[in-house]
Amino acid sequence: MSWTGEWKWLAAMTGGFLAVFWLPVGTPRFDQALLEGVHLAKWYAREHVLLCLVPALFIAGAIAVFVGQAAVTKYLGAGANRVLAYGVASVSGSILAVCSCTVLPLFAGIYRMGAGLGPAAAFLYAGPAINVLAVILTARVLGLEMGVARAVAAVLFSIVIGLAMHALFRREEGRRATTAPVGSDTARTRPLSQDVLYFGSMVAVLVFANWGPPQGAGAAWAAVYNAKWMLTGLAALVLAVAMVRYVGLSPGRAATVGVATATAALAFPSAPLVPFTVALVALSGVTSTAKGEAGEWFAATWGLAKQIVPLLLVGVLIAGALLGRPGHEGLVPSSWVAGLVGGNSLQANVFASVVGALMYFATLTEVPILEGLLASGMGKGPALALLLAGPALSLPSMLVIHGIIGFRKTVAFVGLVVTMATISGLVFGSLF
Repeated sequence: MSWTGEWKWLAAMTGGFLAVFWLPVGTPRFDQALLEGVHLAKWYAREHVLLCLVPALFIAGAIAVFVGQAAVTKYLGAGANRVLAYGVASVSGSILAVCSCTVLPLFAGIYRMGAGLGPAAAFLYAGPAINVLAVILTARVLGLEMGVARAVAAVLFSIVIGLAMHALFRREEGRRATTAPVGSDTARTRPLSQDVLYFGSMVAVLVFANWGPPQGAGAAWAAVYNAKWMLTGLAALVLAVAMVRYVGLSPGRAATVGVATATAALAFPSAPLVPFTVALVALSGVTSTAKGEAGEWFAATWGLAKQIVPLLLVGVLIAGALLGRPGHEGLVPSSWVAGLVGGNSLQANVFASVVGALMYFATLTEVPILEGLLASGMGKGPALALLLAGPALSLPSMLVIHGIIGFRKTVAFVGLVVTMATISGLVFGSLF
């Protein structure tokens, strides 16, 4: 028997045994950190899995089934027009109000369909970073200069990061482009207007269901927010019509989903999450047993869910244990974080970028967190660095990105985000 590989197993088992043997169970901070991990996972499951992640998985599954590979390659592939490819990817966040975890199924969908690493990486960063609602809230709460700097830097970031990823892995991407199977679009050719209606309605469901009232909202925004579930329902109705007319779902199956959702809405008028969940379950049921494109849609969605959801939940548990929730501490004391981000030194900006990259920020939550840190003495440069690194990355998202593009590309992507955030923080801090 060769012991070359066995020593690795022995070292891993010994390390695991010693780690468990010396676990500081019973100490207040360690026990609190474990509890924080569970709390954050529970909060994520309640607030983001059903409203954000599952709709995003369905959209990603639809991309895999209904968007022809030739179309993705034409507009986002390695040989696509760079101005068009990076232009579309860099402004995607202005439409999708998603966090660093919700964007992952969409990234996986376009990347597997033939999108080049550069445009896909630009989309991966831009999706959560260039959220128009978050930019407006940043300008209102943290100041106009911070809001403008966040918007401009995020757009430039996405393009620079995409171009850098393409340059770093040019040879590998060239081999991937030549060996990728060529899909046939002839069997699924439909007018562009039908695709716009179909995908637009799904995006509308995702956006409307996740709208929330930002701090200091005006009357117009409050009126829109109060009608969010009505708008979500209208978008879902348009999606049902598109599925019947263009995807081949039978009217009976679509009616089943509608009746189940309406019944739940009447039974629980003050709990909109209940009918929303019923709609998702019913949609899964009717599409999983359907034939043709509707069945393929569910199969693609389920395949992505099996890959992404477990890694996300594990990552959220770890992130919660290390850094806690807003207002609660994990293993790392919040006083350390506040003490290391004062001023505008290189150390402060690097630390803010790294912490932001590891923490999980739900959409819009980074602004009130930074408001508190600024009041505690955080410098404006590190604040911008955290704003640029935080929403786009998190420990859970890193685990999933690794599963999609591999270790080397993930390290490069994270390194580029942290580096660019640090440089932007230094420049902004020196100016303001």
